[in-house]
Amino acid sequence: MHPFLVLSPKSFNEKTSLVVGLPMTTAAYNADNPFAVAVGHVEKRGQPKISFVLCHQPKSFDWRARGAKPHPFGALDAVAFQEVCAVLNQIMQIA
Repeated sequence: MHPFLVLSPKSFNEKTSLVVGLPMTTAAYNADNPFAVAVGHVEKRGQPKISFVLCHQPKSFDWRARGAKPHPFGALDAVAFQEVCAVLNQIMQIA
């Protein structure tokens, strides 16, 4: 499983079979990355880890072709999502 924060709206995703968003990781070296946002703790192989959204790596992929499913943890809380959007906007400067 490769966690991914989907940013594109459901209507777009359903019509195009694409999702646009940001990858997530538990790699500890991202603690010093100014473009990685810590969004919570997860258990990975029995060890507590911090989960990061990588705002500097926007991607898209065909979710149908990859058989992607919603993550069991669900959506980010509103505060974490706003922080991710703010960092992404610093990079993209679209809003």
